[in-house]
Order: sequence, then structure tokens, then C-alpha cells
Amino acid sequence: MTLSPGLSGEASTIVDDTNTAASLGSGLVPVYGTPALVALLELAAVHAVADALPPGFTSVGTHVDVRHLAATPIGVSVRAQATLTAVDGRRLTFAVEACDEMEKVGEGTHTRVVVETERFLRRAEEKMKRKA
Repeated sequence: MTLSPGLSGEASTIVDDTNTAASLGSGLVPVYGTPALVALLELAAVHAVADALPPGFTSVGTHVDVRHLAATPIGVSVRAQATLTAVDGRRLTFAVEACDEMEKVGEGTHTRVVVETERFLRRAEEKMKRKA
């Protein structure tokens, strides 16, 4: 399989005490938090291309532009979908959206970059060495 527009992936969750705005520090209300929504949308994008990447490669998120459209209360499921819309070298652009059991709750775009896993982690470790 190759990276080409049209690849899609999904991810889902059920809202609970761990992924609310109140528990994530993004608000004071017990509804699905925007940071959790963004993470779910990113996971859907990861799933969209996971089988198309060569061994030893992964993708990392570099940009998210998302609108959180509606609140989702505890106990309700949320499903995210990501569709690859453009491939520009190593840069991948996705259209993303999420729906709960009643309505669309989020939409936007997400950009990821394909990286060689070992090289990426090595650079992160080198950064830690510079810190010390």
C-alpha cells in the first residue's frame, strides 16, 4: 500500500471522567474536553496511514486546526474519522471530523509528517543530552 489521498482511519472512545474538560484542565465542565477531541482526531489519522508506511517509519503530528462544535456528556461515545487529502513529500494533510451519538462535534484539518522512527527518537535523545 502507498500513501495516497483517500486513505482513511477511525478511532472512538466513550466520554468518562478521564477525558472531560474539567479533568484535562481545559475548562471547568464535565463534558468531552477539546484536548481529548484533538487526540482522538490525531489517532484516526495515525490509523489512516499506519499500514501504508514502510517498516521503521511513523508519522508525527505537526499542525491541528479543529473546531469543537458541540458538547458531549459523560457516557456518550465519540467516533473520529480522518481522510488523507494531500501528500506533499513527507507532509500528509487530513480532513478530520468527529461525531457523538447525536451530532457532529468537531471538524477541521490535521497535518502529519512521515519520519524514520529511530532517527526521530535519536534526535529527541540528543536534545536531552544537551539539556544535561
